[in-house]
Amino acid sequence: MKKKRMIKLGSTGEDVKKIQSKLGITADGVFGPGTEKAVKKWQRENGLTDDGIVGKQTWDKMFSVTESTTVIDETGELNFNKLKGSIPDEVLSQIPEAAKKFNITNNLRLAHFLSQCSHESGNFRSTTENLYYSGPRLREVFPKYFPSTLSEQYAKKPEKIGARVYADRMGNGNESSGDGFTFRGRGYIQLTGRNNYTNFSTFIGEDCVSNPDLVANKYPLASAAYFFNSNKLWAICDKGSGDEVVKSVTKKVNGGYNGLEDRIEKFKKFYNLLTK
Repeated sequence: MKKKRMIKLGSTGEDVKKIQSKLGITADGVFGPGTEKAVKKWQRENGLTDDGIVGKQTWDKMFSVTESTTVIDETGELNFNKLKGSIPDEVLSQIPEAAKKFNITNNLRLAHFLSQCSHESGNFRSTTENLYYSGPRLREVFPKYFPSTLSEQYAKKPEKIGARVYADRMGNGNESSGDGFTFRGRGYIQLTGRNNYTNFSTFIGEDCVSNPDLVANKYPLASAAYFFNSNKLWAICDKGSGDEVVKSVTKKVNGGYNGLEDRIEKFKKFYNLLTK
């Protein structure tokens, strides 16, 4: 962004998309009333004048300053090499880049983040949502979408299941569009829906809408860190290492408390390794 440039209501372009991605809203490149409202909220939360205009001060705090203070390597603040043998090497190798891009600035944040990723992905084994369900299981997991009269028509047909469950929401088209299956959950914390794939693509600089499998194969950890960062989970993580904090993070990630005991156990394991 040029030094004197002001991005405000009516502005368009790539800088607007970058701002929208940072704020976790639809990155369409058009600075409308919704973007202005989100900018004002962000400014208030970060101690700036909430005028809804992204000038140099807001831009620097939103990007340059934040990013320049998050420089992590093997000899830096994060002790991630102490996790060797406890998480797969391929996950370990992705941590430095994810830390730089998504504000994983200390071992407490890293422990919270990895414990949630590990639980959600079955100890980092799964990077794509499994939608292979029997009829009875469909009725149990998705009762709203699969009443008893319908479930057997979809049983053990992942493409049809995904298309129905995620239709007409998160930027997806209707069931016949197949968007629900195309943009099903991927990554260690299941990035889901066309809008989320679009926003993540803008931030990461690669088209994961045309090639959604990139999220599973190339960016499983980065997409999870993007979720934490854009949903402001670090502020919760920073509250400490107690079970109640893990519970609060779990609520944001899971929408409930499924697997809470395992998440707490994993957090304690990773935190102890990172801080010993």
